[in-house]
Amino acid sequence: MSFFDMFGMFDPDYDPRNPKRNRKNPNTNPDDDPIVVDIETDGDDAGAGNGAAGRQGRPQMPNMPRITRKPAQSSGRGTKILIGVVLALAIIVGLFFGLSQFITDLMWYGQLGFQSVVWTQVGVKVGLWAAYALVTAIVGFLAAWLAIRARPAAADGSGVRVNNNVVEVTKSFSSKHARRVAVVVSAVVGVVFGARFNIDWTQVLLMFNAQPFGTKDPQFGIDNGFYVFILPGLKLMVSALSTLLLVGLVFSVATHLMMGAIRITMPDNGRGLFYITKRARRQIAIWLMLNMFAWAAQIALGVFSSLTAEGTRITGATYTTVNATIPVTFIMAVLVAVLGVVLGVWLMRSHALEGNAPIGVRASAALKAWRTPVIAIAITVVVSMVLTIVWPALLQRFRVNPNAQEMESTYIQRNIDATRAAYGLGKLKTEQYQATTTGKQGALRSESESTAQIRLLDPQVVSPTFKQLQQSKQYYTFADSLTVDKYNIDGTSQDTVIAARELNLDGNDNRNWVNDHTVYTHGYGVVAAYGSQVTSDGQPRFFESGIPTQGKLTESEHYEPRIYFSPNMSEYSIVGAPKGTTSWEFDYPTGSQGATNTFKGSGGPSVGNLFSRLLYAIRFGSDQILFSDRVTSESQILYDRSPRERVAKVAPYLTLDGRVYPAVVDGRVKWIVDGYTTSDAYPYSQMTELGSATQDSTTVSSSTVKGLGTQKANYIRNSVKATVDAYDGSVDLYVWDQSDPVIKAWEKIFPGQYHQLSDISGDLMSHMRYPESLFKVQRELLAKYHVTSASQYYSGEDFWQTPVDPTESKQAQSEDILQPPYYLTLQTGGTKEPVFSLTSSYIPAGTSTREILTGFLSVDSDAGSTAGKIGPNYGTIRLQELPKDSNVPGPGQAQNNFNADADVSKELNLLQSGSTNVVRGNLLTLPLGGGLVYVQPVYVKSSGATSFPLLKKVLVAFGDQVGFADTLDEALDQVFGGDSGANAGDADHASGNTQAKDESSDDSSTDTSGDKSQSGTSGKSNSKDSTASGAQRSPELQQALDDASKAMQDGQSAMKNGDWSAYGEAQKKLQEALNKAVELSK
Repeated sequence: MSFFDMFGMFDPDYDPRNPKRNRKNPNTNPDDDPIVVDIETDGDDAGAGNGAAGRQGRPQMPNMPRITRKPAQSSGRGTKILIGVVLALAIIVGLFFGLSQFITDLMWYGQLGFQSVVWTQVGVKVGLWAAYALVTAIVGFLAAWLAIRARPAAADGSGVRVNNNVVEVTKSFSSKHARRVAVVVSAVVGVVFGARFNIDWTQVLLMFNAQPFGTKDPQFGIDNGFYVFILPGLKLMVSALSTLLLVGLVFSVATHLMMGAIRITMPDNGRGLFYITKRARRQIAIWLMLNMFAWAAQIALGVFSSLTAEGTRITGATYTTVNATIPVTFIMAVLVAVLGVVLGVWLMRSHALEGNAPIGVRASAALKAWRTPVIAIAITVVVSMVLTIVWPALLQRFRVNPNAQEMESTYIQRNIDATRAAYGLGKLKTEQYQATTTGKQGALRSESESTAQIRLLDPQVVSPTFKQLQQSKQYYTFADSLTVDKYNIDGTSQDTVIAARELNLDGNDNRNWVNDHTVYTHGYGVVAAYGSQVTSDGQPRFFESGIPTQGKLTESEHYEPRIYFSPNMSEYSIVGAPKGTTSWEFDYPTGSQGATNTFKGSGGPSVGNLFSRLLYAIRFGSDQILFSDRVTSESQILYDRSPRERVAKVAPYLTLDGRVYPAVVDGRVKWIVDGYTTSDAYPYSQMTELGSATQDSTTVSSSTVKGLGTQKANYIRNSVKATVDAYDGSVDLYVWDQSDPVIKAWEKIFPGQYHQLSDISGDLMSHMRYPESLFKVQRELLAKYHVTSASQYYSGEDFWQTPVDPTESKQAQSEDILQPPYYLTLQTGGTKEPVFSLTSSYIPAGTSTREILTGFLSVDSDAGSTAGKIGPNYGTIRLQELPKDSNVPGPGQAQNNFNADADVSKELNLLQSGSTNVVRGNLLTLPLGGGLVYVQPVYVKSSGATSFPLLKKVLVAFGDQVGFADTLDEALDQVFGGDSGANAGDADHASGNTQAKDESSDDSSTDTSGDKSQSGTSGKSNSKDSTASGAQRSPELQQALDDASKAMQDGQSAMKNGDWSAYGEAQKKLQEALNKAVELSK
């Protein structure tokens, strides 16, 4: 190349952008216009702006076309940086929004002192997810990597195949590319499958913190702790292992298929169709055997589950299970493992899947080679059907069924013993109760203490009365189902109906963010009334009431009345302010503006800095939290304020009772929550649907009292008592049942979370009741398991059931809505004095309409008042069985007797007429006077929107005798020969009666003070045949009532005779008489 060639300065065809281009192209069209891209011309006009100095730096070539370098596009780079910054900010903001829930949860738990609950759950869930995801990914990648190494083609994916003297060059995935794909796919599969452990984190924790029960199952002799703690975890692990091995098998087959080790093609000239290499067969065979071994392990492990399997009659292994199913299961596990070996060995050694022989030849060879797996699988299937289906069915049909009572007795007895142990029925004390149905004069004289505590206030009925009389303002409310507790008043234990005055923002007419979240922040005080006493006009007799609070509890406890945490608190509140700041929280109504206060406790996370305010603004979707002046440096945010919700968050593994109740304890209002530990893996114990067992008329009609949900369990303990402070929301968990292995395991998992029994004060101990939900579950089990004989249990002739609630509507009764248990202070067999108890009753099982009482169930609910020590009789369940030939009416029959009584019906029709409605209270059953006494308060309320029920009458039944009077004291006298011999709780508080029972009727009849809402006043009735009210009626009123009674009798006679004309005339006269009676009674 010459010097001129190098520079091309004299060559007009020289192109500096393409030096190799030919200078002369004979095919070039001289008429074509050249395309010039960004060309400048050197010379005098070019580069004028560069100056002489610029031209001295390089040789000058005039008129030389030159391609210039375009300046760097700084704007493009800036755009990329801007996009990157925006994306980074978007990710940060997204993470901030996404993590705001988690960060605020950490703050909430940290403020309560339960942050370890979060970290333990997160650590276990994330750890299990990550570990299983990693192992799954490793197994999947290992299977793929082995398959890639065994590919028949070269590493780059090329291969050579000879077909009919034709050499074919093939090309597929390279090994390097395949490994990358395997890494990605196995990682995705691992992440997806790892999530399966999140749900079962409790099983994993319990497995590694198992505790012994000290009792062994009767079949295998293994401690019950193995079934409750270890077996569920083992099942989970084996299931996870099976999934891992299945992933390995799928990855192996799929990779071999992609790598060409397995080929499925169309036949060519009678050859081909299917091909698998030797190395591929070996790998697949190993994975197949491992999967079969895991399956066999699952089958063998399922043997232990037979002890908790639900049968038609009992839970647990029966005769057929023990003598057929369990041995067969072990045999099947061995058969599956052997089948896996046979299939694996055949797959490794068979040559029927390789080579390019003609199809006919290969088909013949394949039929011979496939005989081994086909026969092995067929034998396994046939044997499994014979052993698992035919043999147990034959044994059950021809051996067990004809002799079932004898052959199943051993296993039924196991079920009875295990059920009574698992449900805490070991303290059951049974006695025969020879109940009479004839009331005798003075029969209650020896039971005056029990009679004085008979509760007249129905907590399901009187909530509107509490609201009307004690709500004070529309922004307060009470629970729709009040609580029955006991308090020591003036040295005497009194059954009490109590409720907290909670905040109700829905009742506030001036709703806005400031009022909802910074002004109206709390309720105020508790309201408590005597359970067995009412005022002269039928109102509850309160011993704690008013705003500010006043009464016995205020005097004795001097408690903090502000209720910042309660079941009705659904909104968050921001409270607290620096010292010296004018308070703005509304405290209670007084004067023209009301009192205010500032929260001074530690009730929620701080929102005193911008970061926390921003977090909670995101969480609650409110920018007001950021900009409001009410949010100060000392502010706290209170949320999740329901006591049940707070306990559920700090102890998510507990099942909580459906009722939360308040108690004034040690100068504070405490919400008490009962917590249960449950399991569905206790050997031979009967499985129970906890939701249906705890459903009754209270849970159906109430929004504040619930059942236990839909979970199944066959083991339950009231292991935890939790308290939530109504002022600052602090949560305390106390270990109540120190013998429960399940709570011991949770204590080990969450060390330091629980207080011990010794930390419970005497005041708090006195309000620890026996929980309702546990009692409901136990009473359902005892309906059958009061029978302790296996043969009697098998016959089922002595099974009972809980009666439906006879006070509910006909539709509710048709849906079998059960009667709830009731808290009462009474004396039963085995007790020397009246005890605060939870009670229920039984009637025969079945669909018969003849409802007689078969048993009365009660449990000692008084934990005593000694600090750190539960009363010796607390939790003792007492069952009083009535003789089988007894004719004591059940609750439904007693209610029917009330309804059918002519005098009662006449009085109730009178009360029901006009603008008033009759509300029947709870039907209480009490073992008194040598028999069973039924007591039902009768309330009357107007039909207006602001009406509330007042106690006006009391119904009493003893046997078939019915009493109906203004007071319980009078009604008891009517069924016990005119004088029951005891004072009821309302004896000194009857309408216009302030005299004791032993005073003369003349003196008592002269006291007619006060009540203008009733037709008259009454003293003590001294005659069984006295009028229902005992009051002196005017002759005109009495005549009207007599006319009404006669008209009712005439109507019934006419209806029996089919004389509908006379029936219509009688009804007309009845209406006229009732209208006249109403007018005269005003």
